[in-house]
Amino acid sequence: MTKAEFYRHARTDLTGPLAGVRVLEATTTAAGPLCSATLGDLGADVIKVEVPSGEVNRRLPPFYPGTNIGAINGNINRNKRSLSLDLRRPEACDIFLKIAANSDIVVENFKKGTMEEWGVGYDQVRKVKPDIVYVSITGWGQFGPNSDRAGYDPIAQAASGWMSMNGSVEGPPVKAATAIGDEMGGLNGAIGAMAALIHRNRTGEGQHVDISLLEGLDGGPAGVPLSVAAMGIVPQRLGNEFGFAVPSNSYRCKDGWIYIAVLLDSHWKALAPILGNPELAEDPNFAELPNRLANRDACNAMVSAWAAERTRAEAIAVLLKAGLAASAVNTYNESAKDPHIIERDVLQPARIEDGSIAIHTGPVAKFSRTPTRVRSGAPSIGQHNDEILAEIGIGAASLRRLKEEGVI
Repeated sequence: MTKAEFYRHARTDLTGPLAGVRVLEATTTAAGPLCSATLGDLGADVIKVEVPSGEVNRRLPPFYPGTNIGAINGNINRNKRSLSLDLRRPEACDIFLKIAANSDIVVENFKKGTMEEWGVGYDQVRKVKPDIVYVSITGWGQFGPNSDRAGYDPIAQAASGWMSMNGSVEGPPVKAATAIGDEMGGLNGAIGAMAALIHRNRTGEGQHVDISLLEGLDGGPAGVPLSVAAMGIVPQRLGNEFGFAVPSNSYRCKDGWIYIAVLLDSHWKALAPILGNPELAEDPNFAELPNRLANRDACNAMVSAWAAERTRAEAIAVLLKAGLAASAVNTYNESAKDPHIIERDVLQPARIEDGSIAIHTGPVAKFSRTPTRVRSGAPSIGQHNDEILAEIGIGAASLRRLKEEGVI
């Protein structure tokens, strides 16, 4: 199927499947902005509220080339409108509540109790919008012995057990290269928001959605290590390998690394002749997974020797021809030039606040009827103040006063 064939029934009059949904966010750093960015990618109208001096993300490197504009802020605050609003001021809270009264979803990720202290917590918003879907993302959740603690991505990685499983077998625990706790927290927040919205649309009932970074790494269908640990099994760190597949590892070629994944016995039967050992395709010591697991070192030694004599391209061509799963271990710079990445619109240009064009990673889900895209880069602080406040009836004179008093 070509890209044109996939999108042959696409509409051009909608921003995405969530067109018409309004999201009001009061967030900072990563998990909260990622949640609402996902909803914005799907077509929702997202209003981002941040302090007039700008939230933390605006000051974090790396910066777009030739600018002082942070790429993290640029990517996770795209497809949003910006309202600079100091929620520590009572009048700002009144404005927030007026916007919330006409919103479908509120997203926040401050420490538990902060929004309530400001006057814009779930119960306070619920008074003006009884069917609101209110998503709170914190390190530890809204209840539990640790819920009053501060919580950040690496703390969640450490506390969940995730970090103990990451890294080389002989080395110390290692955090993820990306903020996986925030990423999973934001993604689960968006999923929770959409599920609650469907329930709201069906029953008229809003609700509070509680997401913790900790459970994003420990819970759900992917939480196998924690669930088996609770039954007395000790999960083992395997580095680049798997406990249920051999050989599956990274192997060095003449010009870099490749990864090969042999998950099925049929894969081994195809690989053995390639390695120059066709007799091992039927050898019971290797042909069946339980015995291959017992001969892990021998399997890795054979593949390592084979790969060392070839370039990455040569090795991958042979493996793919045999129907096996393999890839070069790319750097991000190499991945950015991959024709498949380009064809899938993973990289999309959008105008940023200084008027220049920056590259963003596009929405992941592809919709044949309601396509999505990066419609706009992250806005400047308060870029949409006038239009957003006009939508709730605040006129020019009031705008001037609010600015003079530092409310916006």
